[in-house]
Amino acid sequence: MSETVDGMSYHVPDDLRAVRAFVTERALALGLPEARLDMLTLAVSELTTNTLQHTSGGGHIRVWVEEGRLVCDVVDQGSDRPFGRAMPSAEAIRGRGLAIVERVCDAVYTTAVPGGTLVRICLNL
Repeated sequence: MSETVDGMSYHVPDDLRAVRAFVTERALALGLPEARLDMLTLAVSELTTNTLQHTSGGGHIRVWVEEGRLVCDVVDQGSDRPFGRAMPSAEAIRGRGLAIVERVCDAVYTTAVPGGTLVRICLNL
């Protein structure tokens, strides 16, 4: 059985601190071990920063527990994300964010939704 879904919207870079605090507090309350908290925060920071750098209109984040894992959706007005790619070289100026998300989460899914894209990250509890 899943827990109640809780979420928040973000629109400007100054919102990112509140997003990280929201995700941290919610994840701890839902039972994510503290040892995994940094990985979740890193992944959420990368996804929400991408939203603000590459889309307009901000985004919305939701967090809940389902089937023994913490689930976090990041929804924005962006296009489909190119997951499944190699880590860019050390000399690359950009392009590491999504590769990092894939490596620190237990599962990553993406799908088109009306008006944008949903990226779902999962961390086992």
